[in-house]
Amino acid sequence: MRIMAIDYGDAHTGIAISDPTGLLTGFSTTINAYRPEAVAQQIAQLAQQHGVEELVLGHPINMDGTRGPRAEKAASMAQLLGEVTGLPVALWDERRTTIDAHQILLSNGKNAKKRKKTVDAVAASLILEGYLTYKKSQR
Repeated sequence: MRIMAIDYGDAHTGIAISDPTGLLTGFSTTINAYRPEAVAQQIAQLAQQHGVEELVLGHPINMDGTRGPRAEKAASMAQLLGEVTGLPVALWDERRTTIDAHQILLSNGKNAKKRKKTVDAVAASLILEGYLTYKKSQR
């Protein structure tokens, strides 16, 4: 079963899709769009192209466990994605994924300009990796 992870942002949304077994991260990309409806449509197209059966959306919970405006925005996007794609959408705690993605890229010699282009896709891959690990432990 292919699973798509989404690191939703105001202008850039990272996407990572698992391999067919649902065990490893495979394809990743970035959607550059501002309007939630445009992002949702592009996600729906990618999901259809790659045979995705489940979506996992990063849920930016504050470090103290509270939910702020970004978490509310993610919850609204989850609802929109469910309507547009017809797929189940899980919200996944994404604390520190963007920070970790920057660290990974920095340690691999990517300068700030190069990191900006790929950090969202790497963050989505980290979300997917965490979610896949969780799903494995539930079997």
